[in-house]
Amino acid sequence: MADDKEKIQEETQKMLVKWKSKRGALIMALHEIQGAFGYVPWAAMEVTSRELDIPMARIYSVLTFYNYFKLKAPGKVVISICDGTACHIKGAPAVINAFRKELGVSEGQTTEDGLFYTQIVRCLGCCGLAPVVVVNGKTYGKVAGVDVPKIVAEWREKMQSEEQGV
Repeated sequence: MADDKEKIQEETQKMLVKWKSKRGALIMALHEIQGAFGYVPWAAMEVTSRELDIPMARIYSVLTFYNYFKLKAPGKVVISICDGTACHIKGAPAVINAFRKELGVSEGQTTEDGLFYTQIVRCLGCCGLAPVVVVNGKTYGKVAGVDVPKIVAEWREKMQSEEQGV
């Protein structure tokens, strides 16, 4: 665990070099950190505070204010369910409920096994395919609640295969 913390701190320090001299760069730096780790680890916040000379309280307030940022590592499979206008009208609420039921977690949460993380997004730019779900970059269009168990099963199988090196 200490090795992970040290690695996170080293990587974060490297990322922050370009942001040190830029005024108002906190949000952009945090975007880069989350892009690298999938969330903003506490160890990265400590380095950011020190390197950018910003109090931890301010960093934490930015991270908790913006819905985009995550303070906990998401699951290996990130499920983005669109609830923008077109998707909402075409049935996104039923899809959201189906994922809640199938996975046993609400949006913004990770399943107990650490495999699935669900999030609601406002638009994925695929309105003609509404309702849309994106799973680790793969787009599913015209999704209905009955499709959810198949999508989850597909990704469980895919992750098991990857784990076994198949």
